[in-house]
Amino acid sequence: MIKQKIILLFLFLSSVINAEDNVEVDLLFLKIQELEIEIAELRNLLESQNYLIQKLIQESSIDNKNDNSPDVIASNNTVRFEGTDDIKSEEEVYQLAIKSLQSQDFEKAVSMFKFFVENFKDEEKLPLSYFWLGEIALIQNDLEVSNEYFLALVTLFPSHYRTPLAHKKIGDIFLKNNNLQKAKSKYNFVVREYPDDTASSLALQLLKNME
Repeated sequence: MIKQKIILLFLFLSSVINAEDNVEVDLLFLKIQELEIEIAELRNLLESQNYLIQKLIQESSIDNKNDNSPDVIASNNTVRFEGTDDIKSEEEVYQLAIKSLQSQDFEKAVSMFKFFVENFKDEEKLPLSYFWLGEIALIQNDLEVSNEYFLALVTLFPSHYRTPLAHKKIGDIFLKNNNLQKAKSKYNFVVREYPDDTASSLALQLLKNME
C-alpha cells in the first residue's frame, strides 16, 4: 500500500514538473517570437533609412550637365575658387562634395561641405550642406557635432524642406544618447508640426517602437 502511494506521489510530482517545464518552454517560445518581431521591425527601419539616404543623395545631386557646367573633379582633385560670388566655383565645390558623399569618401565630403558653408550663401545648397555635415557626423557616431549641424539647419533655415528631417535626426541623437524622454518629445514635435512630411512617418514609427 505504501509502495503504491509512493508510486502515485512520484507520478504526481513528475506531472507537475513536466507541466512547469511546458510553461517555461511556452514562455521561452513567446519570448523568441517577440524578439523575431522586433528584429524584423528593426530590419525594416534600417532598410527604409538606407533608402532615404540614397534618395536624399539623388535629390541633392545636380542633374543639369551642359556646355556651361564645370568639370566636377579636376585631374588633381582640387577645386578652382575665385570668390564667394563665383557661381562656377560654387557648383564645383558642391558637386565634388556630393560625389565624395556618393562614393562614401566622407573625409573629402566633409571638407567640401565645410568649405561651402564657410564661403557660399546659396539658399538651397547651404542648408543641404549643413544637413549632410550632420548626417555624416551621425554615421560616424560623432553625436555632438552632428547635433550642432542639425541645430544650425533648423535654426537658420526653419522653412527649408530638409528642416523636418533635421528635427527628426535630432530626435535620433537623443535616442542614441538614451535620452528617451527628449527623443519622444522631438518625434512628437515632428509628427505634430510636419504631418505630411516623410520625416513624420519615420518619427511615428520610432514612437511606436518605443512603446
